[in-house]
Amino acid sequence: MSQFDYDLYYERNLPHYQPPGGTLFITFRLAGSLPKEVLERLFEEAAREIFAININSNDFESKEKLRILQKRMFGRWDSALDNNKNGPDWLKKPEIAGIVAKVIRSLDGHLYNLDAFCIMPNHVHLVCTPFMLGDGFVSVPSIMQKIKGLTARQINLQLGRQGQFWQHESYDHVVRDDQELLKIIDYVLNNPVRAGLVPEWTYNRFEFD
Repeated sequence: MSQFDYDLYYERNLPHYQPPGGTLFITFRLAGSLPKEVLERLFEEAAREIFAININSNDFESKEKLRILQKRMFGRWDSALDNNKNGPDWLKKPEIAGIVAKVIRSLDGHLYNLDAFCIMPNHVHLVCTPFMLGDGFVSVPSIMQKIKGLTARQINLQLGRQGQFWQHESYDHVVRDDQELLKIIDYVLNNPVRAGLVPEWTYNRFEFD
């Protein structure tokens, strides 16, 4: 099985659970956007809690515990990203954010249904429902590969740089129901306000060719 094939549950540094037809809240970030010591702490915390759950992907109770764990871990990672002012912040440039926004929108209706997204200085929030493809669903790794692959080369050319642009692994959690979806969309849209980047949320339309 390819790392980009759909799988109900898989684990790298972090746990990933993608139920069939599920809506997902995905966050991906710039390479080098978190200090080594912060990463080590977050990974150690995740490993301890994953071990404590003793995940069985066929067991409903394990799935619910995993969903709660993913949500809890999201809060830690997002807070660390918002509070880190020393790493790369290329996404704060309108022309760079525009490249990412264009690609995310271009895949809407092809790989997923897009609910919301927000581009922060060093990370991106994406809320979407992957489409069914053949006998399975479009996997989160394949969505990330597409977005990162289509944006990284363009952005590096724009910035006049070389090397890895995106961190390889994203983190995500499953949206439980419509009520939680509305809360997550509100969180995504107001993330720049909470991070102190803007005084209030406003709709920003990117014009595409």
